[in-house]
Amino acid sequence: MQEVLARKFRNIEGVVGVATGALPMGAILAQALKLPFAYVRPKAKDHGLANQVEGKIEKGQRVVVIEDLVSTGGSSLKAVEALRAMQADVLGMVAIFTYAFPQAEQAMRKANVYFEALATYPMLLELLKAQGKISSEDEARLADWRTHPETWGR
Repeated sequence: MQEVLARKFRNIEGVVGVATGALPMGAILAQALKLPFAYVRPKAKDHGLANQVEGKIEKGQRVVVIEDLVSTGGSSLKAVEALRAMQADVLGMVAIFTYAFPQAEQAMRKANVYFEALATYPMLLELLKAQGKISSEDEARLADWRTHPETWGR
């Protein structure tokens, strides 16, 4: 992930994890890069300071959002919206894994968010097939799931 950030983003000023799965990776990455770390909750707290974003984010600060898993992109983009509302400059998002659903790719493009994942569902299927852990039939069935997971198997 550190290599992706070095290759794709210049002048990063902060790392922001999306709660809760991306918090450990984001914190480790921020420490390795010697950058400030913040995180974004799905919604603002209903008590205390009512923060949605924890950590110091300055207006115009160039940040990269870290995610553990991106499926449709909805919750990930809510984090981006919260940061943009604070006037942070969101350079992009990097995830550990994505199912690579077309709606997620479309949503990222529409929101003007550069997105990259370290691993994807199609990559996983290819690896499992190469290792002989799934048959061609299994691969086809699993690929079919990805095209319409909401109705698959019904």
